[in-house]
This record gives sequence, C-alpha cells and structure tokens, in this order.
Amino acid sequence: MANIVEAAWHKILNTAAESSRSQTSPLLEPFTELVRVAYAEPQLRQLYPWTGMWELHFSRCAELWPIWDVPYIGTLGDSRYYVEGPSRSSPRIAETDSLQVAVAMVIERLPPHCGPAFVGSAEELAAYERVRDEQVGTRPTAR
Repeated sequence: MANIVEAAWHKILNTAAESSRSQTSPLLEPFTELVRVAYAEPQLRQLYPWTGMWELHFSRCAELWPIWDVPYIGTLGDSRYYVEGPSRSSPRIAETDSLQVAVAMVIERLPPHCGPAFVGSAEELAAYERVRDEQVGTRPTAR
C-alpha cells in the first residue's frame, strides 16, 4: 500500500516542480506549495492524492475511481485557497490566504478511521469496513 500512495505523491510533487520551470500560470506556484504542505502532513500523506483543475484531492482508496468522502483544497489567484467537499455538490467550506489553515480544515473533517489508503476500489473498501465494523461490534468489552 505505502508504495502505491508514496509513488502517487512523488509523481504529483515532481510534476508540479517540473511544471513550475516551464509553465507560467499564476496558479502554479501556489498549487506547488499546496502539494508540498499537504505532503508534509502525515494524516494527508497516508491518503491517495489526485489532482485536477488546480485542486488537490485525497482518497481513502488507492484504485480508480477515488472515493469522494474527504474534503479537498483548490487554488485561487493571489495565493488564496479554498476548501470544498467532500463532493463537488457540497458547499464551499471556506476560503483562506493561509495554506496551513486550509490543510487543517481538511484534517479536521477527515472521516473516522481515515487512512492509510486502502488498496482496492471504493466498493472493496466499503465491504472491508463493514466486516471490520461488525467484528469490532461483536468484541466483548473489557470490564
């Protein structure tokens, strides 16, 4: 598992760094910084990262298609960021000029038992969690 997630993070980190040398979008530098700061957070680094539209998304499963139950961070102009999600139909949570605040907002909203990323599909993750939760529910409590 760790190799799949780590490889995805490194691909995004390297792509952002390479793009910063060849592209001129005003969103590239703030996006590159977003990826670096998010990667530095252990709770986010254990999730499978994916990007699109200057957004950094986090998935609890490491196979296509990602699961949409974790908020994501997007890049605005003027080094501002927004936090939305977990789905595209969810309202915007906040806008901020602090990347650390945006990352903290995502961490605060992580689902229970979040991470490390599950190697499998969203359906396989759901089945695994059902079995896990049933086993936890049947364990005798300590007295």
